[in-house]
Amino acid sequence: MAERSLRGSRLGAMSMESDAAVEPAPRQPAEYLCPNGHTIVVPFSTEAEPPALWECRCGAEALLRDATRPDPKPVRPQRTHWDMLLERRTIAELEVLLEERLSLLREGKLPRSA
Repeated sequence: MAERSLRGSRLGAMSMESDAAVEPAPRQPAEYLCPNGHTIVVPFSTEAEPPALWECRCGAEALLRDATRPDPKPVRPQRTHWDMLLERRTIAELEVLLEERLSLLREGKLPRSA
């Protein structure tokens, strides 16, 4: 009988709690200035420190008002397949492997690729 009395009350889909006594966390507004003239205000928690840079809606990097631009992170050069190969093997080892594979190919023990 108890199962029938709960029918139609959408348990699990709705919460029976209300937001009447809930107080939101304290916030601080951070104002960012875009080089294209846009101003962006983003609310942050008072416990959080706003980042110095924020992406504007136009795609440019907006700077926090009264902040200095941080130093750019050092950019690592892109590693190629050859660079990664040389991290694992020396040129002498690669020459030995090449000769082994070429001899197997010449003897017909390896299928030729198209």
